[in-house]
Amino acid sequence: MALQVYGIPNCGTCKKAIAWLDRNAVEYEFINTKETPPTQAQIEDWIAALGSKPMRNTSGQSYRALGEKKDTWDDADWAKAFAADAMLLKRPLFVKDGKAVMVGFKAAEAVVKETLGV
Repeated sequence: MALQVYGIPNCGTCKKAIAWLDRNAVEYEFINTKETPPTQAQIEDWIAALGSKPMRNTSGQSYRALGEKKDTWDDADWAKAFAADAMLLKRPLFVKDGKAVMVGFKAAEAVVKETLGV
């Protein structure tokens, strides 16, 4: 499968993205990060492609629970944290042909189409 979508089924943003993909007849594989958390190696690849900052789910309880120590973390620290708790990852995260291409779903439709190759 060329496009993988990482997220959780009850996430509103994931639901919005899935509905958009379905409306646009885009084939994808949805991967529930609660049931199948990404490996640290996958996360490191995603950070290399997108950077750790855009991948942070700053609105979640897991993020708030990290306290101030998170402010000093580098990408390696974030990779470990994301691997330990997938709820720290912003959702959805799109992987196309094995490479992370986009995280979240707030971009303009034209940008989404171009990024996902639709």
